Amino acid sequence: MVGADFKVRYQSSVLGYMWSVLRPLLMFVILYIVFAYIFDAGKGVPHFPVYLLLGIVVWNFFSEATVIGMSAVVGKGDLIRKIAIPRYLIVLSSSASALINLGINLGVVFVFAVFNGVDFTWRIALVPLVLLELFAFSTALAFLLSALYVKFRDVTYIWEVGLQAAFYATPILYSLTIVTEHLQKYFFINPMAQIVQDMRYVAVTQSTVTVWNSAPLWFAAIPLAIIGVVIVISQAYFRNQAKWFAENI
Repeated sequence: MVGADFKVRYQSSVLGYMWSVLRPLLMFVILYIVFAYIFDAGKGVPHFPVYLLLGIVVWNFFSEATVIGMSAVVGKGDLIRKIAIPRYLIVLSSSASALINLGINLGVVFVFAVFNGVDFTWRIALVPLVLLELFAFSTALAFLLSALYVKFRDVTYIWEVGLQAAFYATPILYSLTIVTEHLQKYFFINPMAQIVQDMRYVAVTQSTVTVWNSAPLWFAAIPLAIIGVVIVISQAYFRNQAKWFAENI
């Protein structure tokens, strides 16, 4: 299912799998020109091109995993009616497919980092932990959204607006240093802000503002607690609704 999802995504395009790399790169070029040269948003941020590209790649995975995961159950409606397949595998396969894209894009980020002179430290070994948190949060939301989408098709429009709002609430295009120190910690109530900044801290530069160096230690538990609550609610709701999927699709 993972292989099929990944192949179908670029089946009719001329460049095929190359779009996995070209999409974030083209977005990076546009945003870098606008925010680095016109608005000077990267002023004072070491290795800002890598800093920005990594944020875009992480966000793209979150967006892709939730959007594709949301329609996964409905899209596999015929399969659900014909085969007694565990429902959770359908959503999990869409997240795994997005994870392949993430792996390819992180390879591109690594090349950029090498050419940009990023000084890698032992903290790079923490990247898998941050990726695990990202995957868990994104997949949990995909489970919740996919179950809701079976009953309420309006969810796709609501989530589209929510993603747009969350994109600007997450410090992807800008550095948190432009915000007063008193307000910085409140950005980390958004789990994606915590994940993006932690990824930048361990992979790009230790000058990155994170929840660990801008807020009391207990405050760091807030985004983690939110992720935990989302995981519990999403799996409970998905399991409760899964038995009705074939009838409601």
